[in-house]
Amino acid sequence: MRQSPIYNRSMGTAPATTAIRQLREHGIPFSEHPYRYEERGGTRVSSRELGVDEHAVIKTLVMQDERRQPLIVLMHGDREVSTKNLARQIGAKAVEPCDPAVAERHTGYQVGGTSPFGTRKALPVFVERSILDLPRIYINGGRRGFLVALAPGDLARVLSPTAVDVALEHRAGEPGGRRS
Repeated sequence: MRQSPIYNRSMGTAPATTAIRQLREHGIPFSEHPYRYEERGGTRVSSRELGVDEHAVIKTLVMQDERRQPLIVLMHGDREVSTKNLARQIGAKAVEPCDPAVAERHTGYQVGGTSPFGTRKALPVFVERSILDLPRIYINGGRRGFLVALAPGDLARVLSPTAVDVALEHRAGEPGGRRS
């Protein structure tokens, strides 16, 4: 695994994304993990490039309910979201992924570089409960090809997410995302 230093204000090495600014504002220790981005590569590519378990690479999914109200779901890279279970758990009739252009308008991030930190609009955040049990997670730092690693407790402290149980196993050969 390519090791990156824990961010230190005096180092000033992290790119100035809004996600990084929010982490700095909250005094969250994190390490930087740039990698070679591949279009549609997802967490498989980032975990391979960084030499980390895909289960610890967390994807940020921008979804919406039946009223088109946006929300963020944080899911293990090697799992999918059951949108039916998510809708039931959050009291919605239905949940579906946002169109990429809509997701970019809500978050201010380009798809493939979406971070749950520093979004343009304050969005409700839902996290797969088992993510909070990991010792360290790798999550997008606000641009394509750039993850940050941090403690899940720090993520919870900054985002105050609602824990949900909506993970599904991947089907063989299928990229991560959602399945009903």
